[in-house]
Amino acid sequence: MTESERLDVTFAALADPTRRAILARLANGQASVTELALPFQMTRAAVSKHLKVLEKAGLIGSGRDAQRRPRVLDPKPLARATKWLDQYRAFWQGSYQRLDAVLVEMKAAEAAKTAHGRKRNKR
Repeated sequence: MTESERLDVTFAALADPTRRAILARLANGQASVTELALPFQMTRAAVSKHLKVLEKAGLIGSGRDAQRRPRVLDPKPLARATKWLDQYRAFWQGSYQRLDAVLVEMKAAEAAKTAHGRKRNKR
């Protein structure tokens, strides 16, 4: 799978709020399907479908704990997505800094214009 395809699968998995909530829960530690299903108004089967999407994206894996197979978070795909997003973060930060500089110049020009107008009115 190419890097672009990995990102596609990761972002598709993250597009759903239920899956994001599951990842947030797993960030606190491993959990069983039953534990992951508790906060949702859905069946374990529906939660299992979400888990399959997260597993396909590599965002979660299964652990081994005696009879149960708790799910665990795998942060590597999130790190790849963050790295990709960082490129755009740098672009937007640069754009905002340039915009801030223009706004400072505009305010200074307006202040100078206002001050010049006051001097004319005093004459």
